[in-house]
Parts: sequence; structure tokens; C-alpha cells
Amino acid sequence: MDPITYITDCFDGNARARLSTRIGALFGQSPTIVAADGPDPESFAALTLLDCLQSLDLLGEDGHPTITLLNIAPRDGLWPNGVPFCFFHYGKHLVASTFNPRVLSLVRRELGIEHVHVTDIREAVTAAGFAPDDVEKIAGTQFRSLWYLPLLAKWVADGHPVPATETAVPELADEEPTVTVVDNFGNCKLDRRLDLVPGTALAVAQRNEDGSTTTVDVTCYPHLTAVPRNHPGIIPGSSGTGFTELVIRGGSAAEHFGLQPGDAPLRTCLTSVA
Repeated sequence: MDPITYITDCFDGNARARLSTRIGALFGQSPTIVAADGPDPESFAALTLLDCLQSLDLLGEDGHPTITLLNIAPRDGLWPNGVPFCFFHYGKHLVASTFNPRVLSLVRRELGIEHVHVTDIREAVTAAGFAPDDVEKIAGTQFRSLWYLPLLAKWVADGHPVPATETAVPELADEEPTVTVVDNFGNCKLDRRLDLVPGTALAVAQRNEDGSTTTVDVTCYPHLTAVPRNHPGIIPGSSGTGFTELVIRGGSAAEHFGLQPGDAPLRTCLTSVA
């Protein structure tokens, strides 16, 4: 059986129970459910999806195919009943996801996933032979990531034809380096790799308790153990392709600098440290 991971912003106890039960009934095993929580679930999901797929590299031919489901649906009112769902393959690994350009931005940039197959729920469920009343139930539900997305993944994984339109993943405008994940150590993972020169420094915006911001020069280091204990540092991190991290060795950079996912704390101009 192919391992299944589900990254979703619907992660309360009730949702987890329903997702686990439905996917277990469809695939014969329950998924690992990853909560896309915090103030910026899209950036969390983007980096987590990239890291999941990159963790599959260098396994050799013995690696098993995997299935990753991802649901981050912008509630922006631009779609009749939410953003559509899509699927793509990374080698022999399947991803079924909401068609969310920001969520897909890192796999586009880092893995070259420039096109995905976008589906229409009514068309896909009708093609699968569901009765008209059931088609409307699945297409019209508030919880499409429960009723439709697992079906889509199952159909594609089993090799059944699914009506879909090959669609380009929009290339987003380049923005400032952004905190995407704060790990359990308080390290702030950014959404890209910067060209760091050990011994130089980056200006970091530190949010103070009174709401003001102070700019602090933080030294770049080649790895975490080179950062002096209880001092901040900027290093190549463990996510992405060596994406940059703001850390405090032995402490929480997120707490020290007042940062959370979605913040853009760095200035890209490097300065030398005397």
C-alpha cells in the first residue's frame, strides 16, 4: 500500500476523524494528517509539500510510491464553490491538491512542476458513474476536501481516466524572503536560499513589545553549530534546497525577533562584520 500524507487546514478533531475514516475505507489505510495551521497556512503548506517531495529523492529504485493530498482553499469568493482541485506526478509519486498558486509556487520553482491537471468536480464525478443526486451532493458540499479530493486521488492512483485540463501553474511575482515555517525550536525557515557569505551580516527587523521595529545586524554562519550559543545567526537550513533560516542556538529566534509565518524580516543587502 502506498503511504498517504494529507496536508490540510481542516484539522480539528471532527475533521481528522472523518478524513481518516473515509481515506481508510478508500485506500485500506488511514493517512498521516498534517495540520496547516498558524497565521499563514499557504506558506506552511508550500514548504511542507516541497520538503515531502524532496524527501523522496535519493531513495533508489527500492522507494515505494507515495500519495500526498493537500487542501488549502482560499476563501476569496472567486470560485462558485471554492478553488478547483488538481493532480500531478513527481516521478512515481502522486500529489492531489487544491489549485492554489501560492501553495504550488515552491514545487514550481524548485522542482519544475509547471503544469498540473485541473479537474471539474461535477465532470469528474459524473464520468465515474455517480448518480446525479450524488454528483450534486459531492460538488455542492462545504467539505469538498473530504468528499471529493480522496476520490480524485484514488481514481488517479488506480489508473482510472479522470477528465482534466492541463493548466500552467502561475508564476508569482518575486517578493521579499518570507518566514514560511517556525519549527519547534523557534527557528524561522524562509521560502528561499540566499547566497550567504559566512562572516557577513543581514539586517533583520525585530518587532518590539510596543509594536515598534528595530533593525538588527545578524551574522551569517555556515551551519548551526558555528553559531555562538544563545546568539542569533543566519544559516543554510534543512528545508528546500538549503533554504535560509534565522536561528538562535539554544533559543527561539521567533520569540526573540517577534516573528511568525508570513513575515518578511530580512533585507537582502549583505554587510561585512568587523
